Amino acid sequence: MPYGNSRLISCDSHFTEPGDLFTTRVPEKLKATAPRMERFAEGDAWVIEGVKDPINFGMNACAGLAPEEMKGWMRFEDMRAGGYDPKARLQEMDADGVYAEVMYPTPRLSAAIYATPDQEKHLAYVRAYNDWQSEYVAHCPERFGGLVMMPNVGGPKVTIDEINRVIDRPGMRGVTMGRYPNGTAVLAPEDDAVWELLEARDIPLNIHVALVPGMPSAHKAKLPGYGRFFDAPNRMIEMIFAGVFDRFPKLQVAFAEVDFGWVPYVKEQIDNNYQRLEAVSRFGLQRLPSEYIDEHFHFGYMTDTFGLRNLHYMNPKRVLWSTDYPHISADYPYSWRTIQASTSGLSQADRDLILHGNAERLYKFAPAGAEERAKPSIAAAA
Repeated sequence: MPYGNSRLISCDSHFTEPGDLFTTRVPEKLKATAPRMERFAEGDAWVIEGVKDPINFGMNACAGLAPEEMKGWMRFEDMRAGGYDPKARLQEMDADGVYAEVMYPTPRLSAAIYATPDQEKHLAYVRAYNDWQSEYVAHCPERFGGLVMMPNVGGPKVTIDEINRVIDRPGMRGVTMGRYPNGTAVLAPEDDAVWELLEARDIPLNIHVALVPGMPSAHKAKLPGYGRFFDAPNRMIEMIFAGVFDRFPKLQVAFAEVDFGWVPYVKEQIDNNYQRLEAVSRFGLQRLPSEYIDEHFHFGYMTDTFGLRNLHYMNPKRVLWSTDYPHISADYPYSWRTIQASTSGLSQADRDLILHGNAERLYKFAPAGAEERAKPSIAAAA
């Protein structure tokens, strides 16, 4: 590692999956319609049943390129190999001074899987993905963190079975959800069976940006990515007022790539309205909404200097630094340059929490120095 005793753990990094991931792993009868990568004049892209446009991935694999070279379309062979080759990924992490990463799927690819309604296909795709990623992170489980992709077709029992099938494999450190286990974007009582499992096994629940409303499409917004946090407040309110954390007081939820400068404002507004309406509405909560937020929700960010300057308005133990590598938002290979500037006003204790301590606690990475302490001494060996 090129930065001495410095330590970074990214809580939101990404794979760039090989184009044959599904076609080589699903049952023979499903291979013709499975997600696959095809070559077009502009570059390579995923072709997915139910998705109108080919899903290109250039902006998901452009970190470190000159700005004028960052484009939506690219060839698979032109991307850095670390997205699909764990050995190469370790070299890329070392170049950026990153010790460990929690790994998420490419968003629009995973969105299509979550939105596949056919149960047989949905489960085949989820299982293929989980098998592939667990093999990847097993290459170096102390530095990689895999997240079990939760199925959402077939009911909570199917979700539970898949979590139990994969979660104990080396390097698997949590689950990620695109829809609630009941198959919709609306919380339901039957989902409690999954929350019960996660709490009992101390498994963090992760949501990358937002729940998935339907099949993905080509980017049409003038400025994609500026409003990544829009869905998160609604999910927090939904889970808090449904009493999820009163029933499961140890459940932990992490939102990836939503930043956190907005969190103090949302806490103030929710508490304000709660206190005005509680006397009439009788919500039945055991605490103020802001207290649930401070205790149960984590927030991943890449760039949020405003949030860091106002960290005293929220729980610093719930902020997770992320690189988003190899996506366009990453500062690779100069993450430390941005970190040094944005965290310059923080105490060393808060800085250490955000850059690695919170990740070590939530995802059970070994704390700094644990590897050296685990080595037998010469005297003991003698």
